Amino acid sequence: VMALTYYLAKDDIAARALDDQLDSLSAVMPQGLYDNDLVQDAIVMQNAHGKNITVYRAFKNNQLTGAAFETSSIGYAGEIKLMLGVDANGKILGTRVVAHKETPGLGDKIEVRKGDWILGFTGLGFGNPPVEKWKVKKDGGQFDQFTGATITPRAVLKAIREGLEFFDAHKAQMEVH
Repeated sequence: VMALTYYLAKDDIAARALDDQLDSLSAVMPQGLYDNDLVQDAIVMQNAHGKNITVYRAFKNNQLTGAAFETSSIGYAGEIKLMLGVDANGKILGTRVVAHKETPGLGDKIEVRKGDWILGFTGLGFGNPPVEKWKVKKDGGQFDQFTGATITPRAVLKAIREGLEFFDAHKAQMEVH
């Protein structure tokens, strides 16, 4: 019965997943930054952990203007997945939580509908702040943690830092159109 139910619903599930992905993309990649189809120009690359990452490349007049991709880290209750949008200079255009299992009322403050903490990364990149400051204040970094929740913000910062490193390391490959 469960297999039949899945078989009958799989197209709807896939369509909903694509809708969620497109919503995340539009939240982290300003539409005026590109004149191409982000999904059509997506490529798959491997991150430092050997995981395949779909990179949604933004081009304007055939020049790379940015990229969006998922990055993740392990939080208090499991994996936290983020969609990260970065401009061609490595500056963050936006960050949104795609999936997490953090504690409601505590760790879920990473969600934009629960608070604006995640919006504080927009406009930042390596050098602003320096890479060694991409940590929570408790660890000597620049960023606030939540009262009673340090593991979750620590994980988000790790995911963003690794995402910026990924972009920096692979930008030349992303530019090939």
